[in-house]
Amino acid sequence: MIISASRRTDIPAFYTEWLMNRIRAGFFYRVNPFNAHQISAFSLAAEHVDAICFWTKNPQPLLRHVGELDERGLNYYFQFTLNPYDPVFEPRVPALASRLDSFHRLAQHLGPQRVVWRYDPVILTSATPVSWHLEQCEMLASRLAGATRRLVFSFYDYYGKGQGRLHAALQGSGITLADLTSIEYRSQMQELVAGFSRIAAKYQLGIFSCSEELDLAGYGVEHGACIDGALITELFDSEPIQSKDKNQRDACGCVESVDMGSYNSCDFRCAYCYANFNEGTINSNRLKHDPQSPTLLGQCEETIPVQTGLKKNKAQLSLF
Repeated sequence: MIISASRRTDIPAFYTEWLMNRIRAGFFYRVNPFNAHQISAFSLAAEHVDAICFWTKNPQPLLRHVGELDERGLNYYFQFTLNPYDPVFEPRVPALASRLDSFHRLAQHLGPQRVVWRYDPVILTSATPVSWHLEQCEMLASRLAGATRRLVFSFYDYYGKGQGRLHAALQGSGITLADLTSIEYRSQMQELVAGFSRIAAKYQLGIFSCSEELDLAGYGVEHGACIDGALITELFDSEPIQSKDKNQRDACGCVESVDMGSYNSCDFRCAYCYANFNEGTINSNRLKHDPQSPTLLGQCEETIPVQTGLKKNKAQLSLF
């Protein structure tokens, strides 16, 4: 079983105390994001977990616990999103220098192969044209030299909810958003991908796309996977993992995992994020969080049988 922590929120940045409490307890409760009365319990014991994938923009709160994760025999790696955007796009992330320091500290402890750099998403606007992205990618690659082995990127997707939030954030800023789905921007996409590929080669990075339907092999870009069965097998000498996650988009290469997070609970509040789509709900959800609860948000008084693995992509759900 693979644990995703998490596509839906930044657990290392905001919920490290809860995470460590759950790891020490040996299990957590997952709430179905589409039915709050549907809850499952999953083991976090090392013998039941093939790997934990941490998604974060700020792992600093978790850094002091990595020794304990190691002592407990847990396999884990990081998908570290490191963008250079203005606060209009990312209003609450730590200063870039702090995030770079955290990246290097992680790599020193885990090794560069276990800290994947995500330049994600690529948003083309009047303030962030292709030339800007190439300059920023080159700058970041030079400062991350030796601290990672992979560069993963994706283009901003026009999710309905995410698009509305981004447009609202840009109102009054004078910044105009480019529609990358339009044919007129295809040449700019090609220029950007070619540039990213050159930068990756210069700094000896493998380069991967994330959930992109376009075939970019001609630029040396492979279709990537965040919950990457091949990478997990390579890193931790585990049995081959090939069960594609049927709950993700067709272009997603991720293998099956159990996500610990909840939507509308990340306090970074990035303007482009699809996992946060209601400011009022974010505020109320943050108030519901109890570090002692088996669920990330709210409470559950029921005792639910703990699952130690996944069978045929169907999690047994308990109702209360």
